[in-house]
Amino acid sequence: MTIWNIRRLAACTALIVGFTQGASASDILVGDIKSQPESLTVAPGGVVIVGSASSPFVYKVRSGSSTAEKFIDASAEGPGTFFFGMLADPASNMLWTCQLTPVPNTTPVQRHTALRGFDLTTGAPKVRWPLPGDNTTCNDFAIGPDKALYITDTATGRIFRLPAGASSADLYLEHRTLSGIDGITFLDGVLYVNNVVFNKLYRIPVDAAGKPGTPVDIWMDQLVKAPDGMRAANGKLYVAENGGGRLLALTIHGDKASVTVLKEGLKTPTGIEPAGDTLWFTERAIGKAESMPMPK
Repeated sequence: MTIWNIRRLAACTALIVGFTQGASASDILVGDIKSQPESLTVAPGGVVIVGSASSPFVYKVRSGSSTAEKFIDASAEGPGTFFFGMLADPASNMLWTCQLTPVPNTTPVQRHTALRGFDLTTGAPKVRWPLPGDNTTCNDFAIGPDKALYITDTATGRIFRLPAGASSADLYLEHRTLSGIDGITFLDGVLYVNNVVFNKLYRIPVDAAGKPGTPVDIWMDQLVKAPDGMRAANGKLYVAENGGGRLLALTIHGDKASVTVLKEGLKTPTGIEPAGDTLWFTERAIGKAESMPMPK
């Protein structure tokens, strides 16, 4: 084979590899570029489930696929309905989601929101719990050591708690510093929340009786602009920084946190989910769900 043919073969091989990587399951266009995937979760079998903040659909992507299929259709719920938080709960075979529907003829726009639970396998509706209030923003949730679901309400600065097997939640904590609350997760049994409006991270202390106290401000060693989705794994907090276009890992030391940048230059990352050796995330501004190797 001549040198020219070797070079030509190498160039063709590189092109084929480039196309393969571009169509890989780690770079998924969810519906279209305007789908605004806000949050995502990974179900058993490696199925990625992604919500849309611009349409009444929840999508799923089968393991190894790069095609998002419609999984839940809430178009009958009212004009402008969309979804925020996504969380797979294999123990109860439940997909927890936040469903938001604008209130007609309100300026500025108000929303009625609800915690929705769907069968994780079939998408059949199982639980609906409307958040109390005229203008609410069900945003995200986490499952605690007690197996209860903890739910954030960004608009009112509240956390609700849904006991395992229950169909309605109770107010867990309401505090002025939580106005703008977004991401929520448990790390080593301790509850952490962030604030997307005021660029904050808090620990929620709990007394011997299980009653939550005043949120404790965790000082981060660099500015984190609009922290959004947040999950815990491997002793760290993983955060989608939607205002700074970065994925971050936070290492907690008492009331301080050291920030490590995992990826930057992203277009409004809002959702994040560690899953085994893979870290999934969304880029809301370009309609994509993507992944990267889990940092060591």
